[in-house]
Amino acid sequence: MVRPMSTAPSSSPPAIPAKAKGGVARRIDDVWQWLGISGDTIGTSGIRRRTFFYAAAATAAVVGVVVTQNVIGEMHGRPQLDLLEPVIWEGSSWITLMIFFWIPWIAYRLAPPTVRPRWRLLVHLPALLLFSLAHVGGFIGLRALAYRLAGSVYDFGSFTNQFFSFELRKDVLAYPLIIAGFALIEHLLRQQQLVAMPGQSLTFDIRDGARLTRVQLAQITAVASAGNYVEFVLRDGRRLLMRSPLAAVEEDLSSRGFVRTHRSWLVNGALVTALTPEGSGDYTVVLPDLTVPLSRRYKAALARIRAGH
Repeated sequence: MVRPMSTAPSSSPPAIPAKAKGGVARRIDDVWQWLGISGDTIGTSGIRRRTFFYAAAATAAVVGVVVTQNVIGEMHGRPQLDLLEPVIWEGSSWITLMIFFWIPWIAYRLAPPTVRPRWRLLVHLPALLLFSLAHVGGFIGLRALAYRLAGSVYDFGSFTNQFFSFELRKDVLAYPLIIAGFALIEHLLRQQQLVAMPGQSLTFDIRDGARLTRVQLAQITAVASAGNYVEFVLRDGRRLLMRSPLAAVEEDLSSRGFVRTHRSWLVNGALVTALTPEGSGDYTVVLPDLTVPLSRRYKAALARIRAGH
């Protein structure tokens, strides 16, 4: 959607349609886009999508090695076992861990290690518990099914005792390693993106449903939040809407010169022409054909803008 830019500078959030085009299907697409695993091969979800799949592949490989070692260890320590049994035990654990790999991914998207405020990291506590319950419950079900098909019965014992005394402890070690893997892979991918385009004008893909507009970062003056949408204010007068939280756009653009100055505004630091004090520590950021607020709560933003001028 494109609307003409107002001739007078304004910091008021844009008007947003009450209902997205496409109804439920559009909202589902938004969810996939936010998760970073949508089908588009380029755009704002590209790095996140690759982060998810690279981390999943790395986890599958590492856990596969551990599972193989465990099977070898079981056969060495208990030679009376049929090889099929340790394969079922370890293989079922590997399968369900990968099936529920999306749980720590969603928690990571909600609260990456660098998130502010820090209390948001508490989301990982219920996520860890849910991940462990799904993992353990899943492999118990797979083992019971495999044993039944083999004409036998699988006995896990007391679920409560086994879960809290042993299985949860293993997942407490695995879960933060998975989160750290997400953070490391995403960091490396972002660095690779910057290195791959030295001296070039980076671009950003603004998606509105099926419509995609690619713009140069230097043409984006600011990004405003309004409900479930963000509005990109461009230097050529266009205003483009995209259904996304501002935090997700900030995550993509903060490493490329954009600064969060207010809970509703993200500005292109390279285009700031002046800072006007408003009293009580607040400022007005002056940009080409636009002024936006800089809240006193965003002290790091003030420091970054001053350092660039």
